[in-house]
Amino acid sequence: MVPAVNEHGETLETEIAGEGPLTLYLDKREIVTLMTLGAAPEALAIGYLRNQRLLPDIESIASVQVDWETEAVAVTTRHGIKNIEKRLSKRTVTTGCGQGTVFGDLMEEIDHIKLPPDAELTEETLQALLENVRHYDSLYKKAGALHGCALAKGPEILYYVEDVGRHNAVDAIAGMMWLDGIDGHDKIFYTTGRLTSEMVIKAAQMGVPFLVSRSGLTRMGWEIAQKVGITMLGRAQGRHFLLFTGAERFRHAEIETTA
Repeated sequence: MVPAVNEHGETLETEIAGEGPLTLYLDKREIVTLMTLGAAPEALAIGYLRNQRLLPDIESIASVQVDWETEAVAVTTRHGIKNIEKRLSKRTVTTGCGQGTVFGDLMEEIDHIKLPPDAELTEETLQALLENVRHYDSLYKKAGALHGCALAKGPEILYYVEDVGRHNAVDAIAGMMWLDGIDGHDKIFYTTGRLTSEMVIKAAQMGVPFLVSRSGLTRMGWEIAQKVGITMLGRAQGRHFLLFTGAERFRHAEIETTA
């Protein structure tokens, strides 16, 4: 809590979001320093390495150790990572807040991603999920300055993660999915942030066929969503939404007519 003066000149104790650095090490090699709330450091580290394609699977991890005194998280693998030097040698600076770097070729392996064609999302399910998100007890309502991401099965929220950067939140959920052995084939991913190319790629890598945002999207995000076949909806608030890609999986509500 910190003091702030409102429009009436009154001093109020106001809750603000915490933020701190967390340096990620992979087999004693420094990978990146993330600015984070620090709510789920193990899942964040695992999900970051998963979404950067630096780890092939959860079984390759021997241990994860978090030390807040040194502001570090160390991930140790069982047998090392093949071609890690090559992947780390290429960096792409992205628009992601709280992260901003992608290792390797951003478009690498996109052609190999296959999302389930028979997955289905109804408008009723979407509206119910948006209502559940609206009522979720989030830190954003108290402090602001945060992005939130959720993984849902139907209208049911399985995970809800908030962080200073939307990419931290999506990475943490990716880590939780690995840790809990959850498959994304019948899930919906929701984010408060914009749908950039990186967000679309991460959702596709997690095997999630539905990507929903209350914000907008970028052209590259739209192009990649079309390429990988993801169903993407933006500007989703209340009863409003815009369906941009993957319309074959979406079922609109029937419009009632009066005689």
